[in-house]
Amino acid sequence: MPAPELALRHITRRFGPVLANDDVSLTLEPGEIHAIVGENGAGKTTLMRVLCGLLPPDSGSIEVDGRATRFHGPADALRCGLGMVHQHFLLVDRMTAAENVVLGREPGGAIGIFRHSAANRAVRELAERVRLPVRADAPVRSLSVGEQQRVEILKALYHGARVLVLDEPTAVLTPQEVDELFAVLRRLKADGATIVLITHKLAEVKALAERVTVMRSGRVVGSGAAAEFSIEALAELMVGRPVPPLRARAAREPGPPQLQVRDLVVLEDRGLEAVRSVNFEVRAGEIVGVAGVEGNGQQELVEALAGLRGVARGQIVAGGAPLRGAVREHAAAGIAHIPGDRLRRGLVAEMTLAENLALGRQNESPPARGPWLTPSALERAAAPLLEQFDVRPPLAHLLARQLSGGNQQKLVVARELTRGAAVLLAAHPTRGVDLGAVAAIHDKLLAQRDSGRAILLVSSELTEILALSDRILVMHAGRIVHETRPAETDERALGLYMAGKRDGAAA
Repeated sequence: MPAPELALRHITRRFGPVLANDDVSLTLEPGEIHAIVGENGAGKTTLMRVLCGLLPPDSGSIEVDGRATRFHGPADALRCGLGMVHQHFLLVDRMTAAENVVLGREPGGAIGIFRHSAANRAVRELAERVRLPVRADAPVRSLSVGEQQRVEILKALYHGARVLVLDEPTAVLTPQEVDELFAVLRRLKADGATIVLITHKLAEVKALAERVTVMRSGRVVGSGAAAEFSIEALAELMVGRPVPPLRARAAREPGPPQLQVRDLVVLEDRGLEAVRSVNFEVRAGEIVGVAGVEGNGQQELVEALAGLRGVARGQIVAGGAPLRGAVREHAAAGIAHIPGDRLRRGLVAEMTLAENLALGRQNESPPARGPWLTPSALERAAAPLLEQFDVRPPLAHLLARQLSGGNQQKLVVARELTRGAAVLLAAHPTRGVDLGAVAAIHDKLLAQRDSGRAILLVSSELTEILALSDRILVMHAGRIVHETRPAETDERALGLYMAGKRDGAAA
């Protein structure tokens, strides 16, 4: 069946005092790839969640093939052919790919018993028809990130989606996997599907989309054929001002080692080795980038360096002193930490912005009355940081959960970059952050480096690794498999090492 024509008419959606969508109208044509771009908090993901029945609008309407429709949940939207592939996959790790795809519409026998062979066959047939190969009988936990994304797309198609909304679909893919995904999306479009792409990567908009809609502060500020917009024009529409290019990384001679890792072995939650005999050092005034597809030991490495995870073997040395694994000890040794998971490790969602900015530094000349921290003093101390790091809205009394994901990230960055620590662990520091804020965070990281900080930068964004790093390490299967410098490599070469290959062969 062809994809339906969809229209959002005058959609308004609030979250308490925050106006996420303000009288937004948008039309999606059958069989097109339509990109939606905007800053964090611009309202693009909220709008798509309204479209897919995950959120009800406060006002406005949705039209499917010219008829006004009200969705009471995602099942209603799916019956009309709408499905969403979320940035953070909604898969059951212990189940196979096929079991995940058919979940909710399982093939059963005469007495209702789930038939694994029928599920595997149905998923293989679907995968072959849309040319989206997947190992149907493999447990999801054994699949690569790119394969898991294919499972999510197949799941939406199996349940009847003819309009696919993809939220930041290339955030954790290698360049080679991005190429494969784009080929899949073009084939689906050629077969009549409508693709909606939520992204902050404007080069991808130019490469893939026919039409683009730009949102800012909850409103549509520009829309039209993607070919009619330059990347610079899209960026300016997104942020409301010209976006400066990344400041050039000044050449400098680094100082003595501030962080040393020797024969480090770290276990993951199941007791298996996630970090395998890793050795490296980060010197004062140096950014060392760690590239790799997520799930190859980077998270466990950073958690061990921050004192959040124990060390099975090996040694971590900061400022010349070996560390034994307590968070407080690592912080006292001068290690600051921007975690990869801001909600689990970086913030307390039910605390205010001011309280979150004070976490870990309550004893550093606290804004207090006697032994007590006072809300008014905390808010006064927070105000300049909220302004400096452009946290929106800059209201110190708001709860952290009331911010968009990108603004939550800016809150964590503001706290950790102003600690004055000698070593900074920056895990995905710009994840989910809009274009203007990315440039600002990059500038601040380079300023920290130029002031003599030792920075370990972990990122799946190769453009970020290449732009900021003085040296680059590539991790695969828990090991450092390659070391290079930005001038000596490019995204394609790094992508091969990230996938466990070297010059096209297995590493």
